[in-house]
Amino acid sequence: MFKHAIIVGASAGIGAAIARQLGREGCAVALVARRGDAVKAIAAQINAEAKQPLARAYQHDVLDVGQAEGLFQEITRDIGGLDLIIFAAGAMPAVAPDEYNIEKDALILDVNVRGAFAWLNEAARRFQRVGRGTIVGISSIAGDRGRRGNPAYCTSKAALNTYLESLRNRVARFGVKVVVAKPGFVDTDMTKGMPGLFWLISAERAAELILKAAKRGKKTAYIPARWRFVGTVIRFFPSFIFRRLNI
Repeated sequence: MFKHAIIVGASAGIGAAIARQLGREGCAVALVARRGDAVKAIAAQINAEAKQPLARAYQHDVLDVGQAEGLFQEITRDIGGLDLIIFAAGAMPAVAPDEYNIEKDALILDVNVRGAFAWLNEAARRFQRVGRGTIVGISSIAGDRGRRGNPAYCTSKAALNTYLESLRNRVARFGVKVVVAKPGFVDTDMTKGMPGLFWLISAERAAELILKAAKRGKKTAYIPARWRFVGTVIRFFPSFIFRRLNI
C-alpha cells in the first residue's frame, strides 16, 4: 500500500521492525536515527532480503531540530516521494521515585515532543500541499494519565497525543490521515529490566499492528487493542483513587 516512507527512530525496537516490514512489502524506506552504523546495518539487511536498493540510511539526532527541514527535503528527493512518515524516536531514562531531574525531563520533552514537531510539521506541510499522505506518531498508553513513575515521560506522550489530534483537525480536510499509536508494553531496549511488565509483545508484532492501523487510517490505535479497555478504565478513575495506584 505504501510506496515511499520515512521512519524517524529506526535504529532499534519498533522503528526498526516497521522499516523491515515495509521493506518486505516493497516500500522505498528512509531510516533516520542518531546511531548511523545501526541504521546502515538495518538498511543493508532490508536491501539484501529484497534483492534491490529499497532502504536508505540517514544519521540524524532529533535534538537537532534545525536540521529536520533540510534533511526531510533531501530524503523525499532521494526516495522519489512520500506517502507515509512514522515518528518512532523516543527517550525514557530511568527515574527514581524520589528523583526530580530537570536535565532528564528536558531530554524527554526535546526528543519526544520537539523532535516530533520538527519532522511531522514538515510532513504535514507537504501532505497538505499534495492532498494525501499518512502521518503516524508512536505515543504510549502512558500518555492517557499522569502516573507517578515518570512524570516527564507521561507529559511528553500526552503532549504528543494532543499535537497529533490538532494536526489531524488541521489537515484532514486536505485528505491527510493522522494516526496516534499507543502501545502498551513492548519488548525493546527501553523496557529491558523494567519490573511488572505484562501483556508484553514483540517489536515485530507491534510494528505489524501499527502498520495495519496506518493502512486503515485509524485515528487512535491501542497496540494491541486490549489496551484500549485499560486506557478507558484508568482515564475515568477518580484522582483520589488513581494517586494510590503504584503504576
